Amino acid sequence: MKTCLFPLFLAVVLLAGCATVDSRIRKHQAAFDSWPAQVQATIRAEKVDLGFTPEQVRVALGDPDRVFLRKTSEGEAEVWAYYDRGPRFSIGLGVGSGGYGGSMGGGVVYDRQYDRIDDAVRVVFEGGVVTSVEARQSGK
Repeated sequence: MKTCLFPLFLAVVLLAGCATVDSRIRKHQAAFDSWPAQVQATIRAEKVDLGFTPEQVRVALGDPDRVFLRKTSEGEAEVWAYYDRGPRFSIGLGVGSGGYGGSMGGGVVYDRQYDRIDDAVRVVFEGGVVTSVEARQSGK
């Protein structure tokens, strides 16, 4: 009986650590209640729109996976990137060689710190509000 409860306990602990839009709303309830109904509806749908503040974006999407700066003709913009959290399936093949310096071939390795292959959404801030939302098209 005890061994049957362990997987259930583990699942509850893992799920408790996942932030949902509802938990983020509860955490920022006073601010959320002060926002217009259209902003609240957009956040509940886990989307963002032009003119959103950083707090509204955090409530809708959570903390960004990475933040970087972009120079524009108007100045500097801050970009928040969110990785695609969807299910993935991949097969990797590698071929090694013991020659000078070693080499590896056959697979592609992406470094999440620098690439943008996993970015599903990028939110661009200028002057403290969202001025652009870039989203990857479905199925791409």
